[in-house]
Amino acid sequence: MDYQEIIKYLKRQANAKNVEGMARFGINPKNTLGISIPFLRGLAKKIRSRYASSNEASRDLHTLAIKLWNSRIHEARILASYIDEVEKVTEKQMDEWAADFDSWDTCDQVCGLFEETPYAYKKIIEWSKRKEEFVKRAAFALLAGMSVHNKKAPDSTFIKFFPIIKRESIDERNFVRKAVNWALRNIGKRNRNLNKAAIKLAREINKTNSKSAHWIAKDALRELNYVRIKLLGGKKDV
Repeated sequence: MDYQEIIKYLKRQANAKNVEGMARFGINPKNTLGISIPFLRGLAKKIRSRYASSNEASRDLHTLAIKLWNSRIHEARILASYIDEVEKVTEKQMDEWAADFDSWDTCDQVCGLFEETPYAYKKIIEWSKRKEEFVKRAAFALLAGMSVHNKKAPDSTFIKFFPIIKRESIDERNFVRKAVNWALRNIGKRNRNLNKAAIKLAREINKTNSKSAHWIAKDALRELNYVRIKLLGGKKDV
């Protein structure tokens, strides 16, 4: 399937009712077709399989991903992140795509690709300082994803991001505060040491004079204390 065939195929799957439903969950309806994530994942698998049997595979998948992204179609952009070749992703591409984020689901899905790059930790630091809501969310979506998938990383890798989590916990924007909370919870579920450290951090955040910080801390503490009892053992933290 080439670019034009994929775009035509995606447009044939358009579902206006689904777009309305997505909008109710905070997904930007602009340039959105209403196609589910499972469908896009299945399509990505088919595209990868077909390109794998082609002599042009190593060159064309990345080029195809860039073309799909530039279409500005919501689902095409998510699909682009599923088929792109991580070894060809550059910092420039990451910054350009992040600047285009206009919805939380695009941000989170694309970060699944970005977290596999050697630039991911650098971008967490850089993007956490940005003003744009979905660029800043991307920083914490990356951190949340890497805290789950980077199994071999030492605890210190994640503890060094605690000051950033605390600093940005006062951001009142919904999609930022939820991502900060997500990152904190995921780090605290890695092991006993990080669970204890994350609970301590959540308590510190809860002392901050900010409604957002209070929500992040209290929500995180509920889950982290449960994890401590259920998976790690020990006395419940109040």
